[in-house]
Amino acid sequence: MPPFGGSDSYAWSPDERELAFVTKLATRDQSWNANSDVYTVSVSGGEPALATVNLPGGDESPRYSADGRYLAFRSQERAGYESDRWRLMVKDRQTGQVREVPRGWNDNILEYAWAGANNDVIAITEKRQRREILHIVFATGDVHEVLTDRDPSQLSASVTRAGPVLAFVSDATNLPADVYAWAVSHERPQPPVNVSRLNAERLAQLAMNPAREFGWTGADGDSVFGLIVTPPNFDPARKYPLVVLIHGGPQGAFLDQFHGRWNTQLFAAPGYVVVALNPRGSTGFGQRFVEQISRDWGGRVYDDLMRGVDVAARLPYVDSTRMAAAGGSYGGYMVNWINGHSNRFTALVSHAGVFNLEAMAGATEELWFTDWEFGGPYWLNRQDYERFSPHRFVQNFRTPTLVIHGALDYRVPETEGMQMFTALQRQNVPSRFLYFPDEGHWILKPANQRVWWSTVHEW
Repeated sequence: MPPFGGSDSYAWSPDERELAFVTKLATRDQSWNANSDVYTVSVSGGEPALATVNLPGGDESPRYSADGRYLAFRSQERAGYESDRWRLMVKDRQTGQVREVPRGWNDNILEYAWAGANNDVIAITEKRQRREILHIVFATGDVHEVLTDRDPSQLSASVTRAGPVLAFVSDATNLPADVYAWAVSHERPQPPVNVSRLNAERLAQLAMNPAREFGWTGADGDSVFGLIVTPPNFDPARKYPLVVLIHGGPQGAFLDQFHGRWNTQLFAAPGYVVVALNPRGSTGFGQRFVEQISRDWGGRVYDDLMRGVDVAARLPYVDSTRMAAAGGSYGGYMVNWINGHSNRFTALVSHAGVFNLEAMAGATEELWFTDWEFGGPYWLNRQDYERFSPHRFVQNFRTPTLVIHGALDYRVPETEGMQMFTALQRQNVPSRFLYFPDEGHWILKPANQRVWWSTVHEW
């Protein structure tokens, strides 16, 4: 049973005699077991061999080195934790030894590629709201951070077989993706070359401001960060309404990137200042920061967010009497949580938000997720589910709310949105339910995306 499928889940050896692939065994516990494994099989036949022996977490993205001696893959250490740090593991096909490369590296390896005959590795990691490209010298394990002075996020790396040339896709909040080429070198790095310029003419007709980083002191004295995007023709002497964006995951992050769905430029376009916040639980700030949200969904993370809103509301060009908040998935959960704990916003948008944690835990297709986040199934640890479930604070709902859900959402089932809308309606809170019968957790069809944006802007 493939976890998600796609070309990232298999690889051919250079001599084309062996196939490595990712699978998850179709066992009874597959819905509450996050472990996937890499197997190899000879083209001449025989039983697949497990390459990820004694690795209990998720394993994926197999890649053979150019000389065929090594098989690399990304691996998580802990079973059941889908947001564990992704390590780069390399198996020596001659000796059978498996080791982490580079040793002692504490950041996520999001994507990687072998870089030519010397078996160096190019990898992508996430740091403080941006992505960076790493050059890992395989022979020594040294790590060199390269292209770190670029604002755009780097994605989709690939390396030519003939030589160490890296192709990657790069974007920013005000720059849709372009393809770049870069000659791999950490000693005398040259600037990457834009080889596509796909949207140059259209971009020249648009007024889009770049994202700026801002920070504040969160719960426990931690440094927390977010991004600010101002509207077109921005005048700092004016006052603008504020839109606060809350990301999903919850182990995720808003990056300086041109997002196909939660697009900060489209939120800013009608004349709003937009802040995209990255409270604890966000990726790119170290694994400790990521893990502090588990079993604390409405605790310190809520404090982080409200402190960030405080800082944004004090900006001289923000009208603090006109503020809205919007979020999807965990972000939708947090919008529902905010509705029960604050009346500072004039409007809320809850997309695919969790309303009743126990109900969601029994119906989601990723049972391992709630098991980890709340310390087990609800019948074994009911207190954590009850403590942070928005449905227990319905009596405090006062803020007008747009609720959005897709009928094909199996991550956060549609009944979560229906329950939220029902609770709002029965208490005479101004509310609207936008329902997509042909969409799932994300709104992906272009025509439906137009409806989504027009409805959100209306609200």
